[in-house]
Amino acid sequence: MSLPSTPFARDCAAIIVGPFEALVLTGEGEVDTLSLADAKARLATGTHLICHEPGTANHLRQKAVVGQLDVLDLFAFVHPAQFCLPTPQGLAEALTLSPPGFDPADQAATLILATKTMLDQLAEDAYPDKQDTLLIAQTMARAGWAWGPDVVFALSGEAVTAKNPGGRTGLNVWQHLPEWEDEAPLPPPDDQPVKEGEALERLTSLLGEGAEDREPQRQYAADVARAFQPREVASAPNAVLAEAGTGVGKTLGYVASATLWAEKNGAPVWLSTYTKNLQRQIDQELDRRYPDRDEKAKKVVIRKGRENYLCLLNLEEAVARAQMVPDNLVRLGLVARWARYTRDGDMVGGDLPGWLLQRLGTARASGLTDRRGECVYAGCTHWRKCFIEHSSRKARYADLVVANHALVMVRAARYGHEDGMPTRYVFDEGHHIFDAADSAFSSHLTGLETSELRRWIRGGESSRRSRARGLETRVGDLVGDHEQANDAMMQAVRAAAQLPGDGWLSRLAENNPIGPAEKFLGALRAHVHARSANGSDNYSLEAPTNDPADILLETAEEFERALQAICKPLQELARLLKKHIADHAETLDSSSKIRLDAASEGVLWRVQAMVLPWISMLHSLQQGPEEGFVDWFALSRAGNREMDCGLHRHWIDPTEPFARTVLEASHGVVVTSATLRDEVHNSPEDEESDWSRAEMRTGFNHLALPARRSSVASPFNYIDHTKVIIVNDVNKNDPAQVAAAYRALFTASGGGALGLFTAIARLRGVYGALVEPLAEAAIPLYAQHVDALDPGTLVDIFRADLDACLLGTDAVRDGVDVPGDALRLIVFDRVPWPRPTIIHRARRNAFGDRDYDDMIARLRLKQAFGRLVRRADDKGIFVMLDSATPSRLLTAFPPGVSVDRIGLKDAVEMTRQFFDQAPASISS
Repeated sequence: MSLPSTPFARDCAAIIVGPFEALVLTGEGEVDTLSLADAKARLATGTHLICHEPGTANHLRQKAVVGQLDVLDLFAFVHPAQFCLPTPQGLAEALTLSPPGFDPADQAATLILATKTMLDQLAEDAYPDKQDTLLIAQTMARAGWAWGPDVVFALSGEAVTAKNPGGRTGLNVWQHLPEWEDEAPLPPPDDQPVKEGEALERLTSLLGEGAEDREPQRQYAADVARAFQPREVASAPNAVLAEAGTGVGKTLGYVASATLWAEKNGAPVWLSTYTKNLQRQIDQELDRRYPDRDEKAKKVVIRKGRENYLCLLNLEEAVARAQMVPDNLVRLGLVARWARYTRDGDMVGGDLPGWLLQRLGTARASGLTDRRGECVYAGCTHWRKCFIEHSSRKARYADLVVANHALVMVRAARYGHEDGMPTRYVFDEGHHIFDAADSAFSSHLTGLETSELRRWIRGGESSRRSRARGLETRVGDLVGDHEQANDAMMQAVRAAAQLPGDGWLSRLAENNPIGPAEKFLGALRAHVHARSANGSDNYSLEAPTNDPADILLETAEEFERALQAICKPLQELARLLKKHIADHAETLDSSSKIRLDAASEGVLWRVQAMVLPWISMLHSLQQGPEEGFVDWFALSRAGNREMDCGLHRHWIDPTEPFARTVLEASHGVVVTSATLRDEVHNSPEDEESDWSRAEMRTGFNHLALPARRSSVASPFNYIDHTKVIIVNDVNKNDPAQVAAAYRALFTASGGGALGLFTAIARLRGVYGALVEPLAEAAIPLYAQHVDALDPGTLVDIFRADLDACLLGTDAVRDGVDVPGDALRLIVFDRVPWPRPTIIHRARRNAFGDRDYDDMIARLRLKQAFGRLVRRADDKGIFVMLDSATPSRLLTAFPPGVSVDRIGLKDAVEMTRQFFDQAPASISS
C-alpha cells in the first residue's frame, strides 16, 4: 500500500451536501455550488472534508462515500469519549468555535477550521498519552485511514512509514485500564426510616441556596418519602404510586429520599427508567448532589445489561483477526481510543457517540460486546479490568444505581433468591412498566432464538472463522477431569445439533429443513401463511395456535423430544458443577470457584428461562395455552423480507410476574410518571377508576396492601400557553393531503416542529414530500428511519437547532426532553390506537374491550402532549390530522386547554398568529 509522504488535510476543500445540492469551499475561500450529480463526480476524483459520511451518502442516494476525510472521525480520535453532535454546528460547540448558521458556506468553513484546530491540539506537547496515541495513529495510517498521515505528522512531526519495525499497534489498550480490587463483603443494610422533614431538608439542599421553594415539588417529595419507611408485612412493600405533572421536579423529589436512605442504611437505592434519554437526564441531575466528579463516580453507577458493554476479550480477539482486514484496524483504532478514556465501557447510550457506533457498524459493534452470554468470568485474562465487573462491583457500594426497567426485572427473576438484592426501588417512566414487563417475562420459540442457543452450546461451526465460544471452550477445562460432568456437557453439545444451524432461514424458504427444529419451523411457517388474516407483503404475519394441522403437531412433538434431549444433560451439568464447588470448597481457588459458579448459573438460567418454557409451549399446542397466557405463531418481516418465525407466549397481564419477582421482594417502591392515570374526568367514580387502571398497569393491584396514591399537578399554565387543534378537512388516508398539511403547519410555525406517525411508511412518504419545500424555507428537516442516525442523536440535533423539524415514531414520542423554542409544534398524523394483534385482542377481552383501547390511545396522546411544554415559559400547539378523533379521548389534554376542530387553512392561520410568523401558503 502506498502512503502519502506528507499531510494534506489542511489544504483540502470542504463540501456540504444537502438534499438537493452541494456546496464546496476551498482553503482559499472559493465557493462553488454543485448539483448532486456534479457533487458525486467531484467526490469521486478528489479528497474533501465532509461531516458524517453516512448522512452525506444518504443525500447523494448512494450506499457510501469513500476516500473522504470525515471530520467526525478526527474528532473521535482527538477527543475520545466526548459528546459531539454529528453536524458542523455540533463540532463548533464541542471545540468552542463560533457556531455556523444554516448557510452551507459557513458550515464548510467550520469544517476547515475544526480540522486545523484539532490537528493543532494533537501537536501540543501537553496532549495526553501522546506516544500511545501515536502508535494507534500509525497503525490506522498503515491500514489506509485517510486521516492517518495528518494525524501522525501532527503528533510526531514525521511522515508515516510503511513498515512497523517493532510490530506494536497500540491497540492493546486493556494494558492501560485500571483493575478492580476485592473489598470486604458488605454487612446487611440497616433499616432506618427517612422522615418527611429530612426529605424536605435534603430537597432544599439539592436545589441550592437561593432557589425558590416550589410547593408541588415539596408535596411530591413528602409523599415519596413514605416508600422509605421500614416494611411492616412480608411481601407487602411500602408502595407509592406518584403522578407528578411536567415541571414538578420529580427527579430531585425522589432523589432527596433515595440519597438519604442510602446514606443512613449503607445500601444502594435503584432508580430505574424505561429510556436511555431519561437515564442520561438523571445522571446529569445528580451533579447537584455530587458536584465532585470523583465522589460521584463512587456514589452513582449507571447499570445496563451485559450486551451494552465492551468486552475486552472480544476486542483483543478482534484486533488479532484484523491484521488481515486493514479497514477493520481503522475501526478498532477508534474503539481503542474510546476504550482508553470511557467512563464505564457502555457502547450503547453511554459516552460512545451514536454516530461513531454507526461508523463501526452495528454488527461489528455488537460483536465486541457479550451479547450471547459467552463470558468466561475469572477465566478471562481481562477479568479484573472488565467494564461489566467494574460496574457490577461498584454498584454494590454505591448510593444510587441508575438502571433500566428491563435489567431490574431480569435481575430479579434470575437472582431474586440471592442475598444482596436491592430492597428499595424508584421506577421513573412508570407508565412503561406494563410494556417492559411484557418484554421481560415473555417467551419466544423462534428460529433466531433457537439458533442462538445452538451457538451458545456448540460455538461457531461455519467455515468462516467464528468468535462464538461454546460450552467446551468456556467450561471444558473445569470439567476435564470430572467424567460425569464431561459426559453431560458432551451430550448437550451433541443434542444441540438438532437446533437450527447456519442458513436455516434460506432452507425454510426452499422447503428443505434439516432436523426436528427446522421441520417444526417449516410447518409453522406454512401454517401462518395459511391462517394469517393479514395478506400484506410488507408486514409481519400472525396466526392463532388453535386447531393446528397434523403435520404441525407431529413436528412439534418431535421438536419437544429434541429439546428434552438438550435439557436433561444441561440440568445435570449445572447440578454437577454446583456439587463440585461444594465437594472441593477447601481446595478450590477463588478464580475456579467463580468460574464454576457462573457456569452453573448460566446453564441453569438458560434451562429455566428458555428450554423449559419452550417445552411447555410445544406441549400446549395439543391442549391450548396455560391459564393467564396467550400463545400465537408469527412470521417476522422487515419490508418484504422474512427475518424470523416462531411460537410466542406472553402473559395476558405481565405485571403479575413483575409484582411477584420485583415488588413483593422489595421493602419500598415508588412508581412515578407524569402520565400514570387515564383521566376520564366525568365523575368522582371516574377518579377511582383512573387510579385502579394505573394500579393495573403497574402491578400494584397484585400487592397484599394498597399503595399510597399521590397526585401533584403541573405548575405550568397550559390554558394560556398551549392549544389543541383537530384538523377536520384533511383525508388522513390521502398521503398528498397529509404531506401538504405537515408542510403548511411546519412552515407556519417557522420550524421547531415534531411530526409523529403511527406507521413508518407514512413517515417516509411525508419526508419525501417535505424535504425540498422546507429546505427552500431554510428549515432543516430530520427523520427517524430516513436519516442515517439513531433516534437519540436525532433528538439531540433537533434540540440544538431552534428552527429544525423532526419526524419520528414511538421512540421520539416517549422520554424526549426538548425545552424552549426548539419544540413548539407537535403534529400527529392520526389517533395512536393500539395495533390489532393477537395479544392485544386477548388483553382487550381481559381489561375492558373498547375502554382498554381508549385508555391506551389517551395515554399515548397524553405522553406526546407532555413533550410540548417543558419549562414555565414554553408555549406550543398540538395538532391532530385525524378528523375522526373521538371526543372521549380529549381528556388526555390538560383541563381547560382549548380544543378547536377547524379546517387546515384556519389551523395554519391560528398557528402563524400564535407564533407571530409571516403568512404561509398551504397550496400544493
